[in-house]
Amino acid sequence: MKNVKSFSVMLSAAVLVLAVCVTASGGVKEKEEKMESREIEQAVLRDIYFAGGCFWGVEEYFSRIPGVTEVTAGYANGTTANPDYEAVCSGQTGHAEAVHVRYDPQNVRLATLTRQFFKIIDPLSVNRQGNDIGSQYRTGIYYSDPADRKVLEVLMAEEQVRHARPLAVELLPLSSYWLAEDYHQDYLKKHPSGYCHIDFGTLDELAPSARADMPAVSGQPQRETHSALSPARYSRPSDADLRQKLSPEEYRVTQMAGTERPYTGKFWEHKEPGIYVDVVTGEPLFTSADKFDSGCGWPSFSRPIDAKVISEHVDTSFGMHRIEVKSRVGESHLGHVFDDGPKELGGLRYCINSAALRFIPYDAMEKAGYGELMPLVRHR
Repeated sequence: MKNVKSFSVMLSAAVLVLAVCVTASGGVKEKEEKMESREIEQAVLRDIYFAGGCFWGVEEYFSRIPGVTEVTAGYANGTTANPDYEAVCSGQTGHAEAVHVRYDPQNVRLATLTRQFFKIIDPLSVNRQGNDIGSQYRTGIYYSDPADRKVLEVLMAEEQVRHARPLAVELLPLSSYWLAEDYHQDYLKKHPSGYCHIDFGTLDELAPSARADMPAVSGQPQRETHSALSPARYSRPSDADLRQKLSPEEYRVTQMAGTERPYTGKFWEHKEPGIYVDVVTGEPLFTSADKFDSGCGWPSFSRPIDAKVISEHVDTSFGMHRIEVKSRVGESHLGHVFDDGPKELGGLRYCINSAALRFIPYDAMEKAGYGELMPLVRHR
């Protein structure tokens, strides 16, 4: 019996070891199959590079197209290695602001991406798109697969017949591509009211799921459009008129990108309900409902009254990388926006100079022509 029991124990142990080995083998095989599947998926993906002016909007635009798996912002086809933003802006490196689009050809075709590209640029403009001027803002299509050239040539010819003048769009093989700095990546997702020169409405032609408005990226609901927010209602006075209208401090801040000393502005501790408008044009910019005490010594807001009333620009002055905030119509320097605001309010802090603002009390808004905006003051 002892020998039989010993044999049984040995047999059970052998079966257990065999089961463990089989299970382990199965787990390894499953893991290897998953890795192989991912590698196959990556191998299927294709690459194309578009230069269409400021890469902030171009990157965000292509990221919303179904079938696009990844988009990055960078510098393409220049003459120097690993350039930084300031070097590219100097125009001496030969780089173009571009985006690298990685896509699944089973879900979106190169032809579709290229046709969408032509919808968001001025293909006849030389070294300029939107408000941006310089060789780094030239337009171009750069391919890494020589087989793509024939397709792209057909699409270029298709676009050319729509214009009397030759296209100013480069069609070249990609010679180099360097990733832009981290703060440029997914810029409009981080700063939904940032500067953008392109029309996202053309995404509607792809599919309803591709339609998205800029402010929705931040997770904050887009506010209802009001006529008081129409840019047609406001105009920028001449410089001579501004010198007469504004105080020396207001002129220095809004026209010369000055900064008032902290804790000195008239609105940094201001708590009265109402709206804050551009001191230059009267265009509404912020509401008291979005104002909070940041302790920084300047008026702080979690968001503008509407994303479209301001624009954002990279500011590298004083050796820093900051995002300057300007008003839409008046192009007044307002201050800067930072991403250290309260998370529950969206995470942004618009740090604004009091000298750039004029306050309209809630009770005076109707008489001043801002009556339809009164609900925004009382309700978020």
